[in-house]
Amino acid sequence: MTGKQRREQLIHIGRTLFADRGFEGTTVEEIAAKAGVSKPVVYEHFGGKEGLYAVVVDREIRTLLDGITEALTTEVTGPRGLVELAALALLDYIDSSTDGFRILVRDSPTGQSTGSFASLISDIASQVEHILAAEFKRRRLDPRAAPMYAQMLVGMVALTGQWWLDSRKYNKADVAAHLVNLAWNGLSGLERNPALQTASPTR
Repeated sequence: MTGKQRREQLIHIGRTLFADRGFEGTTVEEIAAKAGVSKPVVYEHFGGKEGLYAVVVDREIRTLLDGITEALTTEVTGPRGLVELAALALLDYIDSSTDGFRILVRDSPTGQSTGSFASLISDIASQVEHILAAEFKRRRLDPRAAPMYAQMLVGMVALTGQWWLDSRKYNKADVAAHLVNLAWNGLSGLERNPALQTASPTR
């Protein structure tokens, strides 16, 4: 086995173990044993468990963001179509890369600023901000609020995806349709200057 092949083998094994047991529950000893190598081989390729985890997470984020980006650059009629494609792209990733999604939604190791679920949501939301900003301008709403709404929209889809991963009570197209139903019909009725109706004025 070449060095490149060994590296890919370790990444594949690490991905499976991290998805099943999480970062803290996985040891270098287990990774090495599964690969049939000694611990120093793992350290040689990745410098330790943290390095391997970072590579796995980076690949998963790239795969997901590539899918979202491809969806958002597809020629469709109107912004609703783009929202539908973006929702389907995330559900497609969950369906085809279940282990990867399980890794991404777990808490990242202490001290690691990237690869957390929150940072992933932020990265995806930044991809859809411009769609919402253009729609807000068209409806004479404040486009400066678009980044906040992008976070809300993507967070809703991602959390629903987590639920769907475990329940599988509906097929993928139905889940996407219901997500877009709530998101789009909610967006279509946005108030220009929203305000809480139940909060005390002194808060």
